[in-house]
Amino acid sequence: MEIDQKKPLSAIIKEVCEGWSLGNHENFALQIADSTNFYITEKNRNDIKNGSILRLTTSPYQTALQLHERIQSSSMDAKLEALKDLANASRDITFAQEFINLDGISLLTQMVESGTDFGDLLSFTLTAFVELMDHGIVSWDTFSVAFIKKIASYVNKSAMDTAVLQRSLAILESMVLNSQDLYHKVAQEITIGQLIPHLQGTDQDIQTYTIAVINALFLKAPEEKRQVRLPTPINDEMAHQLYVLQVLTFNLLEDRMMTKMDPQDQAQRDIIFELRRIAFDVECEPNNSGSIEKRKSMYTRDYKKLGFINHVNPAVDFTQIPPGMLALDNMLYFARHHQDAYIRIVLENSSREDKHECPFGRSSIELTKMLCEILKVGELRNENCHDFHPMFFTHDRSFEEFFCICIQLLNKTWKEMRATSEDFNKVMQVVREQIMRALTLKPNSLDQFKSRLQNLSYTEILKIRQSERMNQEDFQSRPILELREKIQPEIMELIKQQRLNRLCEGTCFRKISSRRRQDKFWYCRLSPNHKVLHYGDLEESPQGEVPHDSLQDKLPVADIKAVITGKDCPHMKEKGALKQNKVCLFSVCTRVSTCYCVWTDGLNALLGKEMTSDYTKSDMDTLLSMEMKLRLLDLENIQIPEAPPPIPKEPSNYDFTFL
Repeated sequence: MEIDQKKPLSAIIKEVCEGWSLGNHENFALQIADSTNFYITEKNRNDIKNGSILRLTTSPYQTALQLHERIQSSSMDAKLEALKDLANASRDITFAQEFINLDGISLLTQMVESGTDFGDLLSFTLTAFVELMDHGIVSWDTFSVAFIKKIASYVNKSAMDTAVLQRSLAILESMVLNSQDLYHKVAQEITIGQLIPHLQGTDQDIQTYTIAVINALFLKAPEEKRQVRLPTPINDEMAHQLYVLQVLTFNLLEDRMMTKMDPQDQAQRDIIFELRRIAFDVECEPNNSGSIEKRKSMYTRDYKKLGFINHVNPAVDFTQIPPGMLALDNMLYFARHHQDAYIRIVLENSSREDKHECPFGRSSIELTKMLCEILKVGELRNENCHDFHPMFFTHDRSFEEFFCICIQLLNKTWKEMRATSEDFNKVMQVVREQIMRALTLKPNSLDQFKSRLQNLSYTEILKIRQSERMNQEDFQSRPILELREKIQPEIMELIKQQRLNRLCEGTCFRKISSRRRQDKFWYCRLSPNHKVLHYGDLEESPQGEVPHDSLQDKLPVADIKAVITGKDCPHMKEKGALKQNKVCLFSVCTRVSTCYCVWTDGLNALLGKEMTSDYTKSDMDTLLSMEMKLRLLDLENIQIPEAPPPIPKEPSNYDFTFL
């Protein structure tokens, strides 16, 4: 029987079966399909057995040939459907091989380079390209500069279809990771600064792909270019963007942090075997080496030396979330990349008495959990925060390296404290304090962070604690508290005068439009008699103070009814509310900063209200502490009684004699 190749196979089988009144057409259908060049997948074969013959597909070669022709159709609708089918079919490696043999990759790159396709057409073209390249059949070194420029242009555009942007970022990441030559070409077309805006959006997939590209660029960059060299000082906007990048980068760890280990998963168990192998330089014993009980005993002994809580099945230790599998990832990284330090710690502790050993496994799990808390892994970013740590931008595996430094610190502190197993929580508290104090100094590199920790030994922490405790105890006695209360109004008046003086000097602000552009300026200052605010627009940022005469607009202080901040500001609500309520609005700046605190404090002082900013509290604490120390300087080493001395009784007469 001849088969009409132009007619769908399912239709042929259906017609034949109906014409011949075949009740069971399973064998007949399979014979027809197998006698032609049609491809029967396992799913299709099951469909035939179940009586469904309409799902048969052609062979990979025939499908590839058809799609190769269809994606070149002049009809946009037909072309779109073909690209959708191609994107789905490309996941199959057999089809991918056939399509690539037809020079399909070159056809797709030509379609991209032509720049004629947009929207869904471009999206499915890039999706098919990514799926085909993921099979590793074609080398990444074969692509032209024109193709790289076109992909980079999609990333550099301010407004781009989300699907196109996501695929473009994925392609750039693969190019950088798979070819040193392509790294140089991609680095010429796209910079970290051009990628930063993609981190400001709300699409988590785009943020993830963007960070992946940034990490790839760092990974492949020469050593001298890996460190982020930041200007000094950096402005608030740049600091905020670096903070956002830091938060998003660390939040990529959340998935592993919240993933429990499956004790039955052999791949995960192999990681623990690898830790044992590296530590004790042993190979996995074959199943027939010794009795089962003997091997169990040997594994239990080694897992105890590694410091796991569960010696029989250490996988159970990683079922606690957080830190979940992230702790195991850190341990494996330390064992592979800092092998000498890893072996030294394990063997050093396994040779101590049980009560004095620092358990590496338990310590690593608790330390990973602590580091996640310190770096706030998994927490949402704060739009008003610009607190970042430069050292985390100097290494492509910064969190893992951070862990490696801290686990060695923990072992060192354990020895300095001469700790026992009962002191575990105390050691962790000291280590946390050491890390927090070192981070407060904002080290520029991981080496600098390590150096800071060297100066924060357990002995030094004790000295710091003692000093702080002494100051705190001195300031809690009743006479001292009464003295503080007495001089607080003086300090507050001093702060008030400083705020008003700053307002009289004036400040240049950036005008922020609805599109968040900040290319215009305006200047505001308080008159010397503290009765009028003078303000006006400027073409550029002034070098010094702007005279009152050049500021045409005025706002009498008497007309200011209130200073409203945050979400309560009328300009944060509907525009119509401003007109209806006729609110007199004074917006200072968009982010909590020193400038913001000075102006809100100054305006509140003008209105006779309390100054409540964090800056005022900080100034009050600093000035009050200094004033108290100066006044008590003469009383050093003299114990101040808790209660004042008793007042003596009045004398019987006041006939005093002066000599």
